Amino acid sequence: MTHRQVLEALSGLLLGLFVAVLSSTVVANALPHILTDLHGGQTAYTWVVTAALLSLTAATPIWGKLSDLVSRKLLVQIALVIYIVSSALAGLSQNTGQLIACRVLQGIGAGGVTALAQICLAAMVPPRERGRYSGYFGAVFALATIGGPLIGGVVVDTSWLGWRWCFYLGIPFSLVAIVVLQRTLRLPVVRRKAKIDYLGATLITASVSLLMIWISLAGDSYPWLSWQTAAMVGGGLALAALFVLAERRAAEPIIPLDLFRHRTVTLAAIASVLVGVGMYGATTFLSQYFQLARRESPTMAGLLTLPMILGLAVSSTVAGKLITRYGRWKAYLVAGTGLLAVGFALLGTVRDDTPYALLAVAMAITGVGLGLTMQNLVLAVQNTVPRHELGTASSTVTFFRTMGGAMGVSALGALLSHQVTRHLTDSLAAAHLPTAAAGGGIPDLGTLPAPVVPLVTDAFGHGIATVFLIAAPLALLAFLVVLLIREVPLRTTQDEAPADRPRELALD
Repeated sequence: MTHRQVLEALSGLLLGLFVAVLSSTVVANALPHILTDLHGGQTAYTWVVTAALLSLTAATPIWGKLSDLVSRKLLVQIALVIYIVSSALAGLSQNTGQLIACRVLQGIGAGGVTALAQICLAAMVPPRERGRYSGYFGAVFALATIGGPLIGGVVVDTSWLGWRWCFYLGIPFSLVAIVVLQRTLRLPVVRRKAKIDYLGATLITASVSLLMIWISLAGDSYPWLSWQTAAMVGGGLALAALFVLAERRAAEPIIPLDLFRHRTVTLAAIASVLVGVGMYGATTFLSQYFQLARRESPTMAGLLTLPMILGLAVSSTVAGKLITRYGRWKAYLVAGTGLLAVGFALLGTVRDDTPYALLAVAMAITGVGLGLTMQNLVLAVQNTVPRHELGTASSTVTFFRTMGGAMGVSALGALLSHQVTRHLTDSLAAAHLPTAAAGGGIPDLGTLPAPVVPLVTDAFGHGIATVFLIAAPLALLAFLVVLLIREVPLRTTQDEAPADRPRELALD
């Protein structure tokens, strides 16, 4: 395919990817207002994010497996339809329970789009050229990440719109993406009987969910060392063990264990978990920092995160072009994870009165680190496996990244809630003020007594700094893991299917 033909084929995918990323970023700055309106606390804040990540985690390998069996174009369109329906329902939510349920559906749809976009690119373009187009994916990711918080902030701050329009805005883009995909995307598809590993998907989802529920409730609803902890942790580990056994027996496993015979796949999966914890877990709470620690409006909170997003956009685009030119990728992973650790460490020093110039530098470093890391972990794996495993391998890396993100948001959210409550309780007691304001709800600073406001902003400043301090060593561990990956120059041609696996090809 020529460069122009590839771009035409990718146009609908890029629009769909924009919508999928927008589903998370447009809500980020609106969440404090959403939870105040729906009377939710810090735990609900965490689960609105975690629910989408968890369903995305469970659904991603299924989308990847389906992409190796049936029409990839049809799958992307189905994922977009799921996203449209769930977005409309989310906008109609009347309580946090309904919103979280709708976010589960949104995660399924968005997960399909993000996973299948990478898979379709791998099916069209050889690895050596893939870095060039991965840069476009990174740019679209950055555009949605830049535009999302800004759009969400403006929508929330506009009285005649309100936060519900944060969910409605993606619907027309999704409809356009479906039409564009129908006209432009042409891919060879495999026609053979599909065997989906629903048991494996159920077991891994139940395992991760049980562990995240334990993290969310431990320390508040019951002690860390208690029978509830033993039951939940033991149950989660038992379900994980059953998942491994199920994968060994499944005809079409959700995560083929044979993939891990490749050293690069194993190390990239570990690094993806660690990067996911930092990428989703730490950055989720930036909007809370700006709105609750620095008392900024949702619109300003979006504008103030621009250094991180611009760093991500520039680094991913430039790295993609350089990888295509020289065929080397490991240096970018090493530099990216190293910068991520430095950026998180710097953000771990913030307080509610930290000069913005220092914040901007720390966010820019973090953004560059993310831009150099996210797409290139997928690229490294795609360059390792044969063509018939591209879909499963790509979705496996995404699976581990989003699983790390889901667990990171849950764990770091619980940590933030505990730190804020403890710090605020101590501050209120020292000031001889009632400690009722230290409850677990998302505070509305405009309704609090004047003496309490600076204590609340100080508590959130300290709490969110602790979140980044925990994320920093995880990024450093990812740096050490990436060092162990052996670099193989990118292939210049696509692998053909193995001779012992006859396939009937058709065009979408």
